[in-house]
Order: sequence, then structure tokens, then C-alpha cells
Amino acid sequence: MPANLTPEYRKAEEAYRQATSSDEKIACLEHTLRVIPKHKGTDHLQADLKSRIAKLRQEGAQGRKKGGGRRDPFHVAPSGAGQVVLLGTPNVGKSAIVKAVTKAHVDVAPYPFSTTAPVPGIAYHEDVPIQLVDMPPVMEGALVPGAAGTIRMCDIVLLVVDLSDDCLEGYEACLAAMAEKGMCPVAGPDDPMPESGDYPKITVLVGNKIDADGAAENLEAFRELYDRRLEVRPISAETGEGLKGVLAEVFDLLRVVRVYAKRINQEPDLKQPFILPRGSTVADMAREVHRDLPEQLKFAKIWGANAFPGQQVQSDFALTDKDVVELHT
Repeated sequence: MPANLTPEYRKAEEAYRQATSSDEKIACLEHTLRVIPKHKGTDHLQADLKSRIAKLRQEGAQGRKKGGGRRDPFHVAPSGAGQVVLLGTPNVGKSAIVKAVTKAHVDVAPYPFSTTAPVPGIAYHEDVPIQLVDMPPVMEGALVPGAAGTIRMCDIVLLVVDLSDDCLEGYEACLAAMAEKGMCPVAGPDDPMPESGDYPKITVLVGNKIDADGAAENLEAFRELYDRRLEVRPISAETGEGLKGVLAEVFDLLRVVRVYAKRINQEPDLKQPFILPRGSTVADMAREVHRDLPEQLKFAKIWGANAFPGQQVQSDFALTDKDVVELHT
């Protein structure tokens, strides 16, 4: 069966080739494993990726034993439906955003450099977990040493500007920091490749502190002055305004669907959905339950937008968001 590898997979492969440290290579391979199409034609590729990850981790563990336990402080293991890294200049409110939508222990302070290392937390779009990672701020158009790999391998960058201050300066500083590391923001996975040849990074631009005095006027001025490659989303970490909308946009950009499992003659489990790439089939979901299950599957019953209640379907039936699936072997 042909692999039918996606552009996302090709980009992840290229990022791996550019990786230098073991931790960055592991992050690249983990990302590649997340975006690779899950079907029988990629089973050998998936096994190879897992083997390479295990080998790099083993080599890293041996190296840490010899070198006194050194590790990359900027490596953040992905979690949830996708990983979103917050990027911004000092005091734009990145930590406040993470604190507002997750239970992460972040240090929110009215002075710069309160965040000195990545701080991950889990936010939710409805019942879908999404990992947010607060990063040290961009200074003078440059990233903190070691941060580039984390940003390159995340699924989405949340670029934060401060609507109570000079947001244009902060925006341009972040663009310069990304460009210096060979990355270019794009609004979505279907955007054309950057003419510069830089690595395209899906980026959501948010203007924080819309509740501050003068923020509405600053927002309008910013919209007239900046290059408009991204549409700015006004939010407030203080009041919560716009945060749900941003998480919904992130969910859409991740291109995943949530699917609920149902045992025969029982109610569906609506608490822990399976998170699958958009376009996944019944067989893909069965493989998430157990790798050998697709071979044993006779049919499935579906409750969802593209089927009548309890419709019997085959393993190649394409799933949609919020489908309920009952597997029959």
C-alpha cells in the first residue's frame, strides 16, 4: 500500500534534517510521528520513527549519565491534540494568557524576564486538550538561545502583541526573531510556501490587553500599519475576552477531529475522545485502540453528521468531528 505522505510530513522531515541537538531531533521525530498518515502503508515508517526516537533517548540517557545529567531545558514533550508556543516581547501578557486558560504554574509579573524557561499547560477547546507553552520573551529581535528548536517543532505559534503599548514594534521584533532562525509565519497549512525559502510556521496573531485604555485605538492603528500577512485577534487575558475564539481557531488549524468510542449495547464514552487527523477513517480509529484491530474489524456503526443514527459502515468510512463509533469484530 502506498504511503501517500502529506506536505506536513515532508516539512517535519526537513526540520529533522536541520536539527542539531539530540533533544531537537527527538522533538522533530515525535512531530513527524504525529503528522504521518496512520494506515497500513505507513506501518514500517511508523515503526522506524519509534525505533529512532527510542535510540536517541537511550543515547541521550547514556550521555547524561556521563556528563552529569545534562538535558535540554527547552525540550517540551508534546501533549494533547497539538502544541502551541506563545511568542512575544517582554510584558505582552503571554504568561497571563497561559494562566487564564490552563492550570500551569506560571509567574505573572509586571516586569520582564519572569519567564526564563518553557512552561507548558493544557487548555481546552470544549473537550479537546491543547498544549500551550509559555516561552521566554524575544529581546532585540532575537530568541533566547535554545528556544528555536521548540518553536520550529510546535504545531502553531501564538504571536502575542500588547495593544496597550507599541504593538507594531513588538510584532516586527518577533518576525525578525523567527526570520533569523529560518522561520516564516503563515496563516494556515494551505498558505503558499514563503518565497524566502524559510520554514513555514502556522501562526495566530493575538493582540492582548484589548481592555486597556487606548487599546481599541492602538488596534486600529496597528491594522493600518502592519504587513497584514496575519489577521490580528483582539483578546484580554484579564477579562477572558476573545480567548475561547482563539482556542477554537487553533483547534481548526490543527486539522484534527474528535471521535467517541461506544461499546456494544452501552452508552458512548464522551469524556475522553480519540483525537485523529482530519480525514481519518474507521480503520485509523481502530488502530488507535489496538494496532491489530483493523485486521479483525468486520464493520462499525456510526452516529454523526454524515450518517444516520447507527448506520453500518466499512473500515474506509471517513470520520467527522464528534462522530460516535461502535466497532464490531
